[in-house]
Amino acid sequence: MLNKKQHHQDKSLITIAEASRLLEVSLDTIRRWAKKGLIKAYRNHNQHRFFQLEELQKLKAKLAGGDNVGFKILQSTERTDFKVLELFAGAGGLALGLHNAGLNGCHFIEIDKNASETLQNNMPDWHVVHDDVSKTDFSNIEADILAGGFPCQSFSYAGKRLGFEDTRGSLFFEYARAVKQVKPKIILAENVKGLEKHDDGRTLSTIINILNDLGYRVAYTILRAQYLDVAQKRERLVILGIRNDLDSPIIFPKEQDYTISVAEALKDVPISDGQLYTESKTKIMQLIPEGGYWRDLPPKLQKTYMGASYHLGGGKTGMARRLAWNEPSLTLTCNPAQKQTERCHPSQTRPLTIREYARIQSFPDSWEFVGSKAAQYKQIGNAVPVNLAYHIGKSIIAMLENNFDPNSMITLPQMRF
Repeated sequence: MLNKKQHHQDKSLITIAEASRLLEVSLDTIRRWAKKGLIKAYRNHNQHRFFQLEELQKLKAKLAGGDNVGFKILQSTERTDFKVLELFAGAGGLALGLHNAGLNGCHFIEIDKNASETLQNNMPDWHVVHDDVSKTDFSNIEADILAGGFPCQSFSYAGKRLGFEDTRGSLFFEYARAVKQVKPKIILAENVKGLEKHDDGRTLSTIINILNDLGYRVAYTILRAQYLDVAQKRERLVILGIRNDLDSPIIFPKEQDYTISVAEALKDVPISDGQLYTESKTKIMQLIPEGGYWRDLPPKLQKTYMGASYHLGGGKTGMARRLAWNEPSLTLTCNPAQKQTERCHPSQTRPLTIREYARIQSFPDSWEFVGSKAAQYKQIGNAVPVNLAYHIGKSIIAMLENNFDPNSMITLPQMRF
């Protein structure tokens, strides 16, 4: 939110009317760009929207087929000695991104057999444990960073403020137990954006209060992957904490002023296996234009295809959805052919393939997934985008080295509830 003083000082911000005139596009076009997450809108105290002219110019050039940033797997040439312990490691999206940033994975725990094999096969030097995290004794593990995306579970409040012991039976308890036993310098937890509002915010406040009680200054933010070198509109809630005896600020990645399109991410993607549509589904999807969805079907087919969902509220924009070449993808799910969250190739009438899925999640082509096609889609869809994790990793290194770069990072104050 901008106040009047901030707007006056930031000469790069312009009104939507000024943007429309300078770029020679309609107001509705700019509103549509903002709604799709292609550009960032900044609002003042009156909720008026302002935009960065340079960002708008870049987007206009991109949509016209030029000014592509280019897709790449981000990787630092510098390594550190900092060690990472990761719980709920999955197929390695977070692990690989932190590694690419210069951190060193020392211990990974994952209960899913296919995902743990994927992680071990791609990184044979890593210590990967296929087990339930609740069966792990952390007291003998040394790590500078504890990371993990514990599933969000509600707690029983019984009218009192929860403490650490009261979260028993939840997977957050296992994460907090690891914090208590390992006492790392930095803690990292990531989750769905919905955690912020879960149970009217009480779940998140409980989590932060417990981490405070365990001796950590903690802050959280919502990171949008499409502004952090990922060709996907994916939002994750990221919690970072630093042990109280360390005096570094809490540092998060700063969103960039560009996005990566599906076309950039899928350029020269290797051929691979993928799901196929049924004959009837293919006939439906052939009628959907690039970037379109079920509302682009003839009215009679809309009702037939949507069934009971046709009369439900909400935009239902994921249904019969075909991606657009010149935009980031919608959030990938565990199944690209699922009716509620369709992810159809922009120009071919088929779901995205496994390697296309992996590219959009910024996995390198060399990262092989274990299991059936369904298991591989699930691993990729559940992963933290690798490039997003890279940016988080660079922020963690900055915290550990107390070396803040304002060009690529922001600091946030400790949060208490």
